[in-house]
Amino acid sequence: MLLRRHKTRIPDAAETLPGRQEAMPVQDYGHVVLGTPLMPPFPPECERAMFGMGCFWGVERFFWQMPGVHTTAAGYSGGATPNPTYQEVCSGRTGHNEVVLVVHDPAKAPYEQLLKVFWEMHDPTQGMRQGNDVGTQYRSGIYVFSEAQRESAETSRDRYQEALTAQGFAEITTEIVDAGPFYYAEDYHQQYLARNPGGYCNHGFCQVAYTPTAASAEAPAG
Repeated sequence: MLLRRHKTRIPDAAETLPGRQEAMPVQDYGHVVLGTPLMPPFPPECERAMFGMGCFWGVERFFWQMPGVHTTAAGYSGGATPNPTYQEVCSGRTGHNEVVLVVHDPAKAPYEQLLKVFWEMHDPTQGMRQGNDVGTQYRSGIYVFSEAQRESAETSRDRYQEALTAQGFAEITTEIVDAGPFYYAEDYHQQYLARNPGGYCNHGFCQVAYTPTAASAEAPAG
């Protein structure tokens, strides 16, 4: 019980692991499903988005299935430890979240369409957990790269809260903050469910639909 309580609290400076200055080695063999590089440079028409929705194995699969997504990658962000390992993140002493970096063409996959997937495919009311997965690394989070993304994310949160409240759900706990460094997860985490189709995925429809604004209800053809 003490361990569970510890892992649901962001560590303070004295508890945070030091990490390392050297970047963790990433072998960019290309996206297993999309065949595109996981690392920059990315096409100039593409933009970055980043989300935390619980275990990143299932989250990444949601986004690589979307038309207009150039590539996806599993990683860590939102904490203080530089270049963390998976074991360090799982310890609850880095402050990082398990996140997915989504590189998308906004003309084909508008940001609000990504937000629709984000809201619907996890429960954003659970705090430092997602179902049976408990800890700071499983918190709900939107990490924004621009003021336009922040405005869209905050507007979508308010819209979705209305829908959740109408269905008897609790308050949204999602953090919406500026994107910090993205640290690529170890190679075996990348596109995990494509490599292991029967692997663990603790995600599903949240039972409440998110309705995008009329302007972005449908992605443009292309």
